Amino acid sequence: MYYNKYAIFVTLETKFTLRLFVHKLKFVKKRHIFLVAIIFGSLISTRNNVVRSQDPTFTQFFSNPIYLNPALAGSSGCPRVSLNYRNEWPQLTGNYVTYSAAFDTYSKGIQGGIGLIAMHDQQGQGTITTSMLGGIYSYNLKVNRKFSFMFGARAAWFQKFLDWDKLTFGDMIDPRRGFIYQTGDVPRGNGRRGFFDASAGFVGFGKNFYFGGAVHHLNRPDESMILGESRLPMRFTGHAGADIKLGNRGKYYSTTSIMPNIIYQYQNGFQELNIGTYVKYGNFTVGAWYRNRDAFILCFGITTDKFKLGYSYDITVSKLGNGISGGSHEVSMGFNLKCRRKPKNFRKISCPSF
Repeated sequence: MYYNKYAIFVTLETKFTLRLFVHKLKFVKKRHIFLVAIIFGSLISTRNNVVRSQDPTFTQFFSNPIYLNPALAGSSGCPRVSLNYRNEWPQLTGNYVTYSAAFDTYSKGIQGGIGLIAMHDQQGQGTITTSMLGGIYSYNLKVNRKFSFMFGARAAWFQKFLDWDKLTFGDMIDPRRGFIYQTGDVPRGNGRRGFFDASAGFVGFGKNFYFGGAVHHLNRPDESMILGESRLPMRFTGHAGADIKLGNRGKYYSTTSIMPNIIYQYQNGFQELNIGTYVKYGNFTVGAWYRNRDAFILCFGITTDKFKLGYSYDITVSKLGNGISGGSHEVSMGFNLKCRRKPKNFRKISCPSF
């Protein structure tokens, strides 16, 4: 008995419900048995020829801050570049691979931050690809010497593509010999969709704490790549955290801290709660997170004045199992660029680097 490959196929139900499954092809002696390994966990569910999905997500939320919340643009004070790579469930052929790159900085002239962000996501070895390019503006409102708000908005263009040739349908399967037939299902639509998207958020913060929220897809754009309409559901995010200094006010006081955080996200009935903490000692950071009923996460990072590098691994604790999924790997890099003039009286947010 051995597993030799995974196959992605699509079945059409009588009510035109399209569901994309990842199936394992399992050989037992000479008989082929098809077993469902997993439904693409946030992937595709269609009803009445409508495709719906959840957004790509990152584990290292704060290494990609303006993806989490547009209000965080310019929150570091000086220009910064953020690069992220995520490979989710690498042992499955139908894994998710996501890349992102972002730049943001604070500008005294506009009393806030500006940013650019690009993202590219591949699902099922490029069966579905999503690309995004967006611009961000945030406004910094100083309430008093101890507390400030930042309000941000993002305008973005999305491009989605469905490669119909990479889909395998139920009528192509022979129960003994596998995928040997041609499908009778034909593409509906051109498999492409471009659309404008709007998001907004806020952050309130003091010296050692912060909280915030964001709403993505405010205009609920149509993302359908086949005939019919599919409105992208809004994604709601709430997050909060603190920076707790450890030890006495001595040699290690300013370099050692614990940073507990909580992040909650909701989209189209899908809820995700992330609870975790980081421990920072000098230039080194370690962290542990738990994502409800999905994963236990370990994070490691190193930070200098000009550069940071982080790695995290998601251990799958759902019914899928880490042995089948292979967990998830994520790598982040960040570059802090030199300020021409450091903003005076600017308060940075005490959020983690990863």
